[in-house]
Amino acid sequence: MNSIIPQIKKVYDSAISVSRTSDSQKHDLLLHLADLLIANTDEIMAENQKDLNRMEDTNPKKDRLLLTRERILNLAEGLKAVANLPDPTGIVLSERVLDNGLSVQKMTAPMGVVGVIYESRPNVTIDVAALCLRSGNAVILRGGSDAEASNQILVKLIHQAMQEFGIHTDALLLMPTDRKFVGELLTADQYVDILIPRGSQALIDFVRTNATVPTIETGAGVCHTYVTQSADLEKARDIVINAKTSRPSVCNALDTILVDREVAARFLPMILKGMQEFDVEIFADETAYEIIGAKSYPYLQLANESDFGREFLSFKCSVKVVENYSEAVNHIRTYSSRHSEAIISEDSELCETFLTEIDAAAVFANASTRFTDGGVFGLGAEIGISTQKLHARGPFALEKLVTEKWVVRGNGQIR
Repeated sequence: MNSIIPQIKKVYDSAISVSRTSDSQKHDLLLHLADLLIANTDEIMAENQKDLNRMEDTNPKKDRLLLTRERILNLAEGLKAVANLPDPTGIVLSERVLDNGLSVQKMTAPMGVVGVIYESRPNVTIDVAALCLRSGNAVILRGGSDAEASNQILVKLIHQAMQEFGIHTDALLLMPTDRKFVGELLTADQYVDILIPRGSQALIDFVRTNATVPTIETGAGVCHTYVTQSADLEKARDIVINAKTSRPSVCNALDTILVDREVAARFLPMILKGMQEFDVEIFADETAYEIIGAKSYPYLQLANESDFGREFLSFKCSVKVVENYSEAVNHIRTYSSRHSEAIISEDSELCETFLTEIDAAAVFANASTRFTDGGVFGLGAEIGISTQKLHARGPFALEKLVTEKWVVRGNGQIR
């Protein structure tokens, strides 16, 4: 194949078959796809194992790649959740009759063709397909080569469901993983309405720099948890350990702990047992290094500048001792990717100040950043976490996969 453009054009031409699908058909299609996932769990896991066999055990992406029975069941449950959400298209946002008798409505309408570029997470294939089909959009999927076999079996099942409900399978394209085709997708603005990169900062930067198709950035998370002098330290310990260790390879995992100097000597030793259970490597500034080093923590490194503002995506984190709230906020403003930020404090006024002042897609008081998730927030699923401000911010889900259309009805009026 010399060019992917002919296939992209087929997606564009087939988009109308998705937009014509009724609310009830889209609902039933996703429920049927959920059943197909469960019925084909063994085959999905076998194909997924082919991908896992090609990846080193030490690669932090391996957890993202893995599809277990439980994760496949969760994907099916996610499909049901999206199916049961209200159809976001065709909603009248405003309407009026002008003095000349024209009826003017502003309505929601599908985007058209949505392109998503992502890395080693085959669950994204199902989530994106579900959200795009439910919102009446055609979709182009460009997954990474790491998950090639997993993505192919999942798309086979999606196509099977689409066929059974009369939607042309050309409306959902899984692109080849050959990188030579990516540039064509990024510049196919005649056929693609929006691009959403989901993955590393390098991927997002590449798409943003080279795309002529409008782009929404998602994915990269440099997440801080700030433990103040008024914090309940046991509560802070549990939150910090959860945010770092529950699933470190995802974008809402903790990367940097900030702690007020007044409580640093008491708090930092409290987290070491929980961190050591997962062999978490800690990159500490000089003050934190002295405190942790005195407890003979085995996975301790002296931090350098590059360890702050770093998305680790593994069992690693950085620690910095700050003098006060102002220093903590300045650090976050300097190094944050504006994804998810948390404060731990029993001072409710300080918490509210933090929630107001911190510029991020999701801000938390006395809770783990791991909650930043479309499913958790009641959105069914998400394409990713948008860290920009135009059109969508936070979990990019069903409600944001529509645009607006002005519908005007007249009876011969001229201007």
